[in-house]
Amino acid sequence: MQTKAIVFTKPYVAELLDVECLPPKENEVSVRLEYSAISSGTEKANFIGLRNGTNVSEDEEAVFPRTVGYSASGIVTAVGEGVTDITEGDRVVVYWGKHRKNITVKRSKVIKIPEGVSMEEASMTLISTFPLAAIRKTHLEIGESALVMGLGILGIFAVQELRAAGAYPVIAVDPVKERRELALKLGADYALDPTEADFCQKVKDLSNGGVNVCIEVTGLGIGLIQALDCMQKMGRVALLGCTRSSKFEIDYYGKVHGMGVSLIGAHTMARPKFESSEGLWTDADDLKAVMNLIKGGRLNFKDMIFEIHSPEECQEIYTRLANEKTFPIGVLFDWSKI
Repeated sequence: MQTKAIVFTKPYVAELLDVECLPPKENEVSVRLEYSAISSGTEKANFIGLRNGTNVSEDEEAVFPRTVGYSASGIVTAVGEGVTDITEGDRVVVYWGKHRKNITVKRSKVIKIPEGVSMEEASMTLISTFPLAAIRKTHLEIGESALVMGLGILGIFAVQELRAAGAYPVIAVDPVKERRELALKLGADYALDPTEADFCQKVKDLSNGGVNVCIEVTGLGIGLIQALDCMQKMGRVALLGCTRSSKFEIDYYGKVHGMGVSLIGAHTMARPKFESSEGLWTDADDLKAVMNLIKGGRLNFKDMIFEIHSPEECQEIYTRLANEKTFPIGVLFDWSKI
């Protein structure tokens, strides 16, 4: 059958195209999407033509077309042979899929949505597992201080998850006032502007000399350097933001080696595929954890959703994403509108 999908056909061009959706084979599931969420950092990079993949040279020419949209929710329309625990009509999260109206994926790429979690909230859950995995890797202890550098969608999720994990204080950092205000609304204890001259000293004053844990989400060299200047001895910095450019220098001897700071690679693909262990959970287990926390009122996704659009507006939305410094935190595509 034919369905609609968002495709980046060349840099700065997003089109809603007709594509093929095949029926489910053995151990596959077909889903009619209701919502898919934009993951701003990754999708902006793909839209404008930055490198897409940690094993790709940053100077390599971008290859198009590209498709994105890995966090979504929908209704199961058909199941393949061998699928017995998912049935037609089930509400599910589709993870590592695409922005498209109908999609067929492996059974392992869908998880049932529990009662008490809306389809809109569920569409964002895979994105929320990225900072959760980063926090797990730091082995945060209850009562330790935490810093979040960058308050895009990943940073706001990180603020909430750090609070749920028992961090105190949670210090949120971004140059945009509105994002700092949102972070305070959703659980940060303090929100600071990193462009202020005494920024690092303020962090140290709020955290007894420096933070224990930092979730670095800016993806910028200066963000990482500032984070290192805010750390306690033996602190841990999770590198969650995708720093696609290596053109910056760090004083490793003074900021890392001498301080005993741990730099932790926290790309979401650097996680186990089949079995969770301490500090290293699979996508599926983190998704279940996030939905339980939403259901239990420990995480607030509803107040993160600012705009919902028809996929027919994709060019306008991605152009805004590429150019607006204050692009909204939570933006969804509503596939029922086409």
